[in-house]
Amino acid sequence: MLHRLVGDLMTPAVVSVRRETGFKDITEHLAEHGITAVPVVDSQGRPVGVVSEADLLRKQESQADPGGHLAAAHLLPSERAKAHALTAEELMTSPAVTARPQWSVVEAARAMARHHVKRLPVVVDTGRLVGIVSRTDLLRVFLRRDLTVGEEITTDILTRTLGLSPGTVTVQVTDGRVTLSGTVPQESLIPLAVRLSESVDGVVDVTNHLRPETDTTVDMPGR
Repeated sequence: MLHRLVGDLMTPAVVSVRRETGFKDITEHLAEHGITAVPVVDSQGRPVGVVSEADLLRKQESQADPGGHLAAAHLLPSERAKAHALTAEELMTSPAVTARPQWSVVEAARAMARHHVKRLPVVVDTGRLVGIVSRTDLLRVFLRRDLTVGEEITTDILTRTLGLSPGTVTVQVTDGRVTLSGTVPQESLIPLAVRLSESVDGVVDVTNHLRPETDTTVDMPGR
């Protein structure tokens, strides 16, 4: 069982800008390509920061309300600096938080959450930019077909990993929701089967109806 890799999900054709790229040129890049952020790269093609729509909007945020109805925005020093920035180097959030092509979707998602970013430039060992992966890209794993998810659980988890005999456990998948039914040799395998199934890309939820082959319940006389 393998998680999908960043290299499989990323967008390889990356729109990037240089440190000296001007404010208006950056805005035009975003509009032309329908993107919300752009990596800033050095002369070696290595990302040094990212400029997002939020960075660009600092300029409008800092302006006075023409109608006089709104109080002046309270901006941090770093935000005020971006409000007056003219180039990518002045606008960018730096350093760039990056990912590697060999990262799993789990690693990438945790990096985004930890650093509160919506996308990660993807770099190789030399630091050169080779792609970009976004939250939307990572969510593509939930577009996997139910049949594919079910086959992965049956083949990779139940048969290869846990060594269960084919047919002893039934796997049903509907809209990413998995139901496990049947018997396993040992009760200790049940939480393991559930946990491994939950970790399969595309799984939304797992319902457990597994039971051990040996029923330890003793029937009392008269029951």
